[in-house]
Amino acid sequence: MRPSGRATAVRLGLMAVPLAFFGLFFAYPVAAIVGRGIKTDGGWQFGRIGEVLTRPDIAGVLWFTTWQALASTALTLLLALPGAYVFARFDFPGKQVLRAVVTVPFVLPTVVVGSAFLALVGRGGLLDELWGVRLDTTVWAILLAHVFFNYAVVVRTVGGLWAQLDPRQEEAARVLGAGRFAAWRRVTLPALAPAVAAAALMVFLFTFTSFGVVQILGGPAYATLEVEVYRQTAQLLDLPTAAVLTLVQFAAVGVILGVHSWTVRRRETALRLVAPDRTAHRPRGTGQWALLGGVLVSVALLIVVPLAVLVERSFDAPGGYGPDFYRALGSADGGTFLVPPLEAVRNSLEYALAATAIAVGVGGLAAAALTRRGGRLLRGFDALLMLPLGVSAVTVGFGFLITLDEPPLDLRTSWILVPLAQALVGVPFVVRTMLPVLRAVDGRLREAAAVLGASPLRAWREVDLPLVRRALLIAAGFAFAVSLGEFGATVFIARPERPTLPVAVARLLGRAGELNYGQAMALSTILMVVCAVSLLVLERLRPERSGSGDF
Repeated sequence: MRPSGRATAVRLGLMAVPLAFFGLFFAYPVAAIVGRGIKTDGGWQFGRIGEVLTRPDIAGVLWFTTWQALASTALTLLLALPGAYVFARFDFPGKQVLRAVVTVPFVLPTVVVGSAFLALVGRGGLLDELWGVRLDTTVWAILLAHVFFNYAVVVRTVGGLWAQLDPRQEEAARVLGAGRFAAWRRVTLPALAPAVAAAALMVFLFTFTSFGVVQILGGPAYATLEVEVYRQTAQLLDLPTAAVLTLVQFAAVGVILGVHSWTVRRRETALRLVAPDRTAHRPRGTGQWALLGGVLVSVALLIVVPLAVLVERSFDAPGGYGPDFYRALGSADGGTFLVPPLEAVRNSLEYALAATAIAVGVGGLAAAALTRRGGRLLRGFDALLMLPLGVSAVTVGFGFLITLDEPPLDLRTSWILVPLAQALVGVPFVVRTMLPVLRAVDGRLREAAAVLGASPLRAWREVDLPLVRRALLIAAGFAFAVSLGEFGATVFIARPERPTLPVAVARLLGRAGELNYGQAMALSTILMVVCAVSLLVLERLRPERSGSGDF
């Protein structure tokens, strides 16, 4: 076999497992839900699409989903771009710790984000106690929570590239007579534009498919497509409507990912990049110190205060501050849970470890297959791996229930069902983390190993693996964090006697009473600490990147 033919065969072999995994546990459940919704014994009922989309209530959901995503994206860019500049260009004490702090919300489950803002702006929250102001069940609570969640996306994506742009290009423009703003607009902004566009698209994607934040903070007055799919399936059992909404979301996400892929390719154009430590400096002058102070204040108000209030509420028991709510987690009440809520901690850790193993295995094979850039087949394969980030997790979870219920795949009573759903969300993070490092490995090292008689598998083990071991650990950490916080699919398939932490928090928040609220805050705090520790470990492992700073 020719070397090119052998390479193609190896690549197809690497793609086989990820394709089978996504086909069986993603495409099949989603297709089954859609099929049950718009297909009857008489054939496909595509007329239902028009019927559903012309309903006033559904039109309202579509409109709210779109405009709140646009508003969330604009507000996030407005507040986070100054932070991206500060992290890119300024050197100040505590910078690395602060970078980790602003990234914590991104790895937090949306349920915890909702709980944190509920403790801040909800009934009995800090603002309610101090000034009688409540923002829960308003769109402002949703928008602020989305900024909290996505702030790090802009800082990492834009700031990572900004830190490596050669400042001498802008200085040259100023020497030629351009003012400070004109030089920035004509030199720096065009270089940053693809990164800003990519960050905006990612924020739009995350907010367009928002579920946990809207479910907790929006109340019955506000519903995104994801929330409405959950309501139509879990509460109303209206599969035709849910199927149409799933198709709409699928189409919208496909367009968003297509535009995102285009912006990523634009970012691959040649830029004059330098090491980040050559561009960062101590703030100079009143203006720069004021900008740094403003960013620190915004980070404190947007990120630190909600998390601090969440922790404070978890200790604010009726009898005074203490660990009463944490102690209550150790006993079952016979109502919300069949087991003590604290069992959710162990369940979540076990599920997340299993999901991480699956995600790293599947994602590692997929990243290896994508190492060398190819044609439409590989681009389509890459896009397939990203779809779970945008397609309704609610649909996937409900699809698991109605498809994986017959031999040889009758998994309804199996514990593996939850890790499988969580791994679908973890695989894209594994691929995006490992792929740049794998592509950076000098291909001549593999060729030398092949000349010396090493098989492709041995060459990968002896050449690639030692070089990507750190990236593999980082990928595993991200997969663990996102698996720990997965909620949309898990809420359907987690068994009552084995709830996960996000499911337990949502159930407790759904019940009245101070004890339930306090336990929800306590569980949210535990989940936040676990995610934060995982992130801090990742920060210590993460090497300096030569790219744009994407996650």
